[in-house]
Amino acid sequence: MTQEAFARRRFVSGTAAMSAALVSAPFVRGAHAAGKLAVGLWDHWVPGANAAMEALIKQWAEKEKVEVQIDFITTQGNKLLLTVAAEAQAKSGHDILAQVSFWPARYAEQLMPVNDLMAELIKANGAVNGTVEYLGKVGGKWLAVPATAGSQIKGPCSRIDLMKKHAGIDVQAMYPAGEPPKADNWTLDTFLKAAEACHKGGNPFGIGVGSTGDSVDTIGAIFHSFGAVLIDSKGEIRVKSDPVRQALDYYKKLMQFLPADVAAWDDASNNKFLIAGQGSLIMNPPSAWAVAKRDAPKVAEQCWTHGFPAGPKGRFAPFVPFFWGIWNFSKNQSAAKSLLMHLSTADSAEKMVIASGGYDLPSFEKLTTFKTWAEEGPPKGTLYHYPNPHNHQILSVAAAPAPHKIAEQINTQAIQTQMAVRYFKGEPLENTLAWASGELEGFMRN
Repeated sequence: MTQEAFARRRFVSGTAAMSAALVSAPFVRGAHAAGKLAVGLWDHWVPGANAAMEALIKQWAEKEKVEVQIDFITTQGNKLLLTVAAEAQAKSGHDILAQVSFWPARYAEQLMPVNDLMAELIKANGAVNGTVEYLGKVGGKWLAVPATAGSQIKGPCSRIDLMKKHAGIDVQAMYPAGEPPKADNWTLDTFLKAAEACHKGGNPFGIGVGSTGDSVDTIGAIFHSFGAVLIDSKGEIRVKSDPVRQALDYYKKLMQFLPADVAAWDDASNNKFLIAGQGSLIMNPPSAWAVAKRDAPKVAEQCWTHGFPAGPKGRFAPFVPFFWGIWNFSKNQSAAKSLLMHLSTADSAEKMVIASGGYDLPSFEKLTTFKTWAEEGPPKGTLYHYPNPHNHQILSVAAAPAPHKIAEQINTQAIQTQMAVRYFKGEPLENTLAWASGELEGFMRN
């Protein structure tokens, strides 16, 4: 295959081998090239991760004699979102296109069901977590395949030294590398006391309460920890409930010990806060730690990624999955299926994990113990608990289990963080609940 045949473009702003019978409708090719395939993937922030993905696709393409065009599309400036929306409307574009979070449900009518692929993948790689099923399977149909690249848990990343100094907590002993957690006392009450101690010590927790993803994902997990939902799975509004009141009371207490400007933070704010050496803890995938390795190595040496604190209803952690979807207007669906099976093998997933420095997370239960997470450092083992290898916590997405259309709007409009900010600033709690109820009623009418 020539270099021209394996076209690559970039859109930017500024285990075991799989079963030979891949799916019920297997990809079949003749002696000559089996057509063309256009693939739109998330433009990875980690240097070298895109190259690893290219190599995996090229390996498959050369074997199957398929001419593949790869476009890496950034999420900056909503370029990926705009691409997905434009192709869905035009019914033309890539055969495979990356999807995030609620997008498979949004574009359910334009995506080809992949129940056959998922049956094989679950058989080979184990079950997926409940959040992936909630987001990727609608009405009994799998709408997309969980992607390794980009999927992430936004758990606590603590400063080992500052948590010991200010709060008397040894996060390495609580979440020892290579061992199950010893975190029975790591509760929301403990978390609040630690936040207060670190604030008094001059190194507060860096948790945003803004309108972007990191803030929304964190408050979503804490709401779930109280059993607080705004709308249930049947579409009934539950905002005026004791669990919601408890969650907001907790956030009001927590916000006393956070930086004064957290209501204005975006997704870069907590990263910068940690890398600058100011914070004792942030909620993030390993991206901030990875940048600290380059720009602030003394900070990176003191970082430890671990599990969420447990609330009255359990220990929840925000999970943001990427998916790979096949448009139902694709002209080469069989080749698209075959490529996704190749990218979803344990061997392919591990290569992506290695290339991303442990950032990428496969969604299948048998693919959470790759040695990368145990060996990455400094300090060695800092990422061991990042992929939740001991199923210590429930992976969740903010606004679940509401129907997808409504849950997506709750996320996009940051209703939960808006509630927290309004209440913290002095609005009576019942007024905050009434405001949220009105917003939710509006979502349900749309």
